[in-house]
Amino acid sequence: MRHNLDVQGLTVTIEGSGPTVVMLHGWPDTPALWDGTVAALRDGYRCVRFALPGYDLSRPPRPVSVDAMCTLVAAVVDAVSPGEPVSLVLHDWGCFFGYEYAARHPGRVARVVGTDVGDTNSGAYLRALTVRHKGLIAGYQIWLAVAWTLGRWLPRLADRMTRFMARRVGCRAPSARIGWPMNYPYAMQWFGACGGLRGVARVDKVFGPRIPTLFCFGTRKPFMFHSARWLAALAATPGCRVQGFDAGHWLMLQKPAEYHAAVRGWLDESTAAVR
Repeated sequence: MRHNLDVQGLTVTIEGSGPTVVMLHGWPDTPALWDGTVAALRDGYRCVRFALPGYDLSRPPRPVSVDAMCTLVAAVVDAVSPGEPVSLVLHDWGCFFGYEYAARHPGRVARVVGTDVGDTNSGAYLRALTVRHKGLIAGYQIWLAVAWTLGRWLPRLADRMTRFMARRVGCRAPSARIGWPMNYPYAMQWFGACGGLRGVARVDKVFGPRIPTLFCFGTRKPFMFHSARWLAALAATPGCRVQGFDAGHWLMLQKPAEYHAAVRGWLDESTAAVR
């Protein structure tokens, strides 16, 4: 059974029954990213998903700060599971915001599945990046941050810039679903928009010493979004697991059977372990 809730202007879709799993997508995706994941989980889990603010292009742009994003995620979690902690399944910027929510509200999060973005704010990660890697990261992120800035005055140009970069990095989302209002996290990163990203929790200090974590990542990328040090520490932590896939950034679309088997298997094991 599938139904929707409205939570502070967000359309929240709920499917399935069982322990609650809240899914957060990233750039430049929509809740449709999780279609296959929901299909793999809904016979044993209650799957919850929604578009991040600004990512539903049928609505006005809605850039939000980190604090506001965490408040929105908290409102969704409290609405769909007021009495029990939830599992988070995260990807891309959904990882960043989901990790921050979990760090602020650890009692509301039972476990986390992080997909392809890990400890990007750790010293170990920054030290591991080569000059070439830093150039590649800055190149696409600043492009998108500029597109967001231009969007208020030149929306058609900003949309073209955004869709061009989405194609360049291998995104499979339809172009009609991609637009400049999605780019505000990059403007937060590079231009300090919406209060910027300073003061957020160090991912390597939270996952998984405090919260059981499955981290899945693609190995066919020009650079990683995690450090080898954090990956090794996570793999050695009881209750946590890491798994690489012969894929790029969008594991759930590029290796759907393998990814969904890994997520379902770990959720089943982790859930059974606490019963």
